[in-house]
Amino acid sequence: MAFKPERRRSRAGLLPCAFAGAVAFAALAAAPAAAETQLERGKYLATIMDCAGCHTPGALIGKPDMARYLGGADVGFQIPAVGIFYPPNLTPDTETGLGAWSEKEIVDAVRKGVRPDGRMLVPVMPFPSYGAMSDADAMALAVYLKSLPPVKHKAPGPIGTTEKTPAPYLTVVMPQ
Repeated sequence: MAFKPERRRSRAGLLPCAFAGAVAFAALAAAPAAAETQLERGKYLATIMDCAGCHTPGALIGKPDMARYLGGADVGFQIPAVGIFYPPNLTPDTETGLGAWSEKEIVDAVRKGVRPDGRMLVPVMPFPSYGAMSDADAMALAVYLKSLPPVKHKAPGPIGTTEKTPAPYLTVVMPQ
């Protein structure tokens, strides 16, 4: 029997095909992936900004109720001579949360400290720091908040300095 050397096939012809396939796949997946990435970015931002640390019931006493994630606090912050403020419900519940707010209105509240009704947020909400967020990040956060399951929970307040508070609160000492 005569020895026949094995013929090797060139793989160089496969590279352009593989590249073209990868480009086509990326183009087809780009639109859904962008939306998914925006939600993931929004979730990431809500996590590193510790939105849950104030806006989830029980979080301020070390027992966050994750079944009501971002559903509004039951412990507030007192600012002497101003009042007591309870972090509100950030879920898209239309009666007790942000359900009636547009994404732009959420962005304005987070970055400028202005609610849709024109009322300013108190400085316990660190909107001056969040004002430096990029447009894309602010919108990703708003899109994420609008995507959450609605939680029906109305946080108390705001409570004026002469009113009786219905729930516990922490006192914030403001620098002078």
